[in-house]
Amino acid sequence: MGKITIKEIAAMANVSYSTVSRAITGGKGVSDEVRDHIRQLCKEHGYRANTLARSMIKKRTNFLGIIIPDVTNPFYADIVLHLERYSRSKGYITMLCNSLYDDSQSEFLFDFLIGHQVDGIILASTKDSTCKWAEKFNDIIPIAYIGENPGGYTGNFINTDNIRGGMMACEYLHSLGHTDILYFGYRENSATHTKRFDGFKKAAQQLGIHLHTFNNPRDSSSIENGYILGQELFKQDRNYTAIFAATDTLALGLMQAADEKGIRIPEDVSVLGFDDISYDNLPKIQLTSIAQPKDLIAHSAVDILLEAINHDDHETFTTRALKPYLVERRSCIKRENH
Repeated sequence: MGKITIKEIAAMANVSYSTVSRAITGGKGVSDEVRDHIRQLCKEHGYRANTLARSMIKKRTNFLGIIIPDVTNPFYADIVLHLERYSRSKGYITMLCNSLYDDSQSEFLFDFLIGHQVDGIILASTKDSTCKWAEKFNDIIPIAYIGENPGGYTGNFINTDNIRGGMMACEYLHSLGHTDILYFGYRENSATHTKRFDGFKKAAQQLGIHLHTFNNPRDSSSIENGYILGQELFKQDRNYTAIFAATDTLALGLMQAADEKGIRIPEDVSVLGFDDISYDNLPKIQLTSIAQPKDLIAHSAVDILLEAINHDDHETFTTRALKPYLVERRSCIKRENH
């Protein structure tokens, strides 16, 4: 038996082949009963729509490209899940690529996705340099960036209000009685880290906090790097009662280093993170964190991207900063007066 055609499916269902097409693609004017019957016939007889031919007619593929640094990072894993779910609800399928924190790979992946005719690209990067080369694609394809605008670049940017998040972190630890606080893992080459640090520093100055810093000279804020930095930190004398880690992944590595050193959290030192990744709620971690609204970030990125796609707009850009919020667990305690 040869490959079955859309006209044969239409004959079996006793409808026009345009009705079959609308039933398969979710078009209007088809009852649920007829749609279900047609889809069942397609399944039984192995019919698959020619998406390539349809995309050439519509000049759309209904594919979105996603480029993230590393899907093993719990923050990006959560973001990707929300992006995929929401994109599907809007009738789009996603293609996921990992840049592995490498700008040359990101640029290669851009070319790859454009070559596969995605309708738009969502890009998340920890490197400020990414925007420099990505800006040249603005006239070619709609792009939505998840992250801070390093400054002066045109594009659609969706992020959390990192300045406000940094201030919230300082204010929360101060409310627990901590006046000597260490800021852990600041990366100077990251706009996101700079905004968080600026917010924390601003609140520290307002509240009279003694601010200590321990920077991260590496390219990423991974758990492994948090562990390595934590080992280095705990070789020094502790002149602080609380630590604010720039990301939750850094905080998790730090907590492992503390455990090996016999430093109890929160009894000996309180630890606060940023992002509210899924690992935070594990029984032996219970990390208090400034949460990013990951679902809203993903939804906003898709909505802004689809707006640009549907209006073929390469000139109007949107920046959206969403509100962070505190998730309290058990890694921070009130400091007793001495």
